[in-house]
Amino acid sequence: MPEAHQQGGVGGWAPYWAPYFSFILIVMFSGRVAAPLTAIFLVLRVAVPLGLFVYYALRGAYPELRGARFGVWALADLAVGLAGAALWIAPFLVWDELRPDTRGFDTGRLGPDGVWLALTLRAIGYVCVTPFIEELFMRSWLVRYVEVAQSKRSFRNVPIARFSWMSFLVVVVFFVTTHQFWEYGVMLGWTLLTMAWFYYRKHLAPIVLVHAVTNGAIFAFVVAFDRVFHDASGSPISLWFFL
Repeated sequence: MPEAHQQGGVGGWAPYWAPYFSFILIVMFSGRVAAPLTAIFLVLRVAVPLGLFVYYALRGAYPELRGARFGVWALADLAVGLAGAALWIAPFLVWDELRPDTRGFDTGRLGPDGVWLALTLRAIGYVCVTPFIEELFMRSWLVRYVEVAQSKRSFRNVPIARFSWMSFLVVVVFFVTTHQFWEYGVMLGWTLLTMAWFYYRKHLAPIVLVHAVTNGAIFAFVVAFDRVFHDASGSPISLWFFL
């Protein structure tokens, strides 16, 4: 059956598109709603993509997540994830001009009594949900679809982590430009690092782990060291812009 006829099923595009673009749309709308609705969108940006991912996963839509070999390799994945977090954080602590003016994540958006809940929801979304939905879209669907875009073949016929310059460049550009402008430099460095590891590991699950470790390390760093570092003028640096 042609792939275009399968897009609503587990063999088509929907398992990769639905979680990813539902997240993108909710994030876009959350920046345009009045304050009382921000709490609802904070929940939706976690619940909707997570629910869609679980729905498709239970239907067997993601065979590329199965069969990974970890063992001692998990330590290497952990190290790459931590290196990615350091690469992401360090430039903004060293060079004041790189830090954006945006305040970033507002821990008080659920009220003074809901700080812990806001942080929990943000952690689940940032550390657990985003790595799955981004990696499934970027480095499973997109990187393989580029290889078959000019034909009627299914992207699933392309092996995971098969290198070509075209798919490599498309994914790197897409990964970088779907983030905010001030993130472009560190995002480029992180993407190149993790693409190299992706081609080396030749499996999607380790890259999901690397992504989750990077995000988890950034989140923990922000919570632990907010306003501990100082800028050139001696003022404490708020780190919530990372989130």
